[in-house]
Amino acid sequence: MTEFRVGQGYDIHRLVAGRPLLLGGVEIESEVGLLGHSDGDAVLHALTDAVLGAGGHGDIGEHFPDTDPRFEGASSDRFLAEALGLIVADGFEIVNADVTVIAERPRLGPVKMDIRQKVAALLEVPVDRVAVKARTKEGLGAVGRGEAIETFAVVLISRNGK
Repeated sequence: MTEFRVGQGYDIHRLVAGRPLLLGGVEIESEVGLLGHSDGDAVLHALTDAVLGAGGHGDIGEHFPDTDPRFEGASSDRFLAEALGLIVADGFEIVNADVTVIAERPRLGPVKMDIRQKVAALLEVPVDRVAVKARTKEGLGAVGRGEAIETFAVVLISRNGK
């Protein structure tokens, strides 16, 4: 019998000048980037939380606390790789991932496929198992004012029982 589990993740980061904008491991042309202890990649942070949650392994803050100097400036693909390693060690694999990025700027339509392809590679799944959607907040709140980017992620994992 196959066991399925769902995990959901969320992240939000403030936009600031002087930082690169990384989303899903893709550097996006922008005058501002995401502030964070690591590289601030809100897509990979939300995905990491979703993978950890699906596997019953806590959350990103437990594994990679922003108080730990080892993670200062770290590439967030490292976090996702370690989370993936935990579920694989438990016999699980990624079935699919669904990501929603909420940002007023920059417009993400032109880079959604790049993000999708990079996330698929990081999760070690075919690209048709990854969805990346972009939305705005219609000018509402901090995200709507262009002060932050918010991301939601859901993953489905499975393992075959004996």
